[in-house]
Amino acid sequence: MSRTVTIARGLVRAAFVVQIVLGVIFWTGNALGLKNLHMLIGFILVLALETIVVAAARRGMEVGLVILAAVWGVVTVLLGLTQESILVGSAHWVIRVLHLLVGIGAIGLSEALAGRIQSGATREPRLSS
Repeated sequence: MSRTVTIARGLVRAAFVVQIVLGVIFWTGNALGLKNLHMLIGFILVLALETIVVAAARRGMEVGLVILAAVWGVVTVLLGLTQESILVGSAHWVIRVLHLLVGIGAIGLSEALAGRIQSGATREPRLSS
């Protein structure tokens, strides 16, 4: 696996752990002053995901998975930036859970792509008629 993908994968994993810890702290109503740090780490996580996406695309990985991961990264950032203004009130927990699930999805997609890069997988050849 290329050094770039190895570093990006490590960043995603480290960021994930920090994000989960910060998220739990926020859900309990503590350390809300660290939201900017949470956002910065989220950006780093998504940049690392997008780095893996570019590497996967350059290696000819499955186009659908590459596009899904690229779009998922954008959605992750947009949801993170706007979540406080969505479903404000007693139903806001739905957005918090969605934010958590979208973040976990970003991790899963980065792992899936990095794993395929590591194994040397490429897009399946097309059958010619």
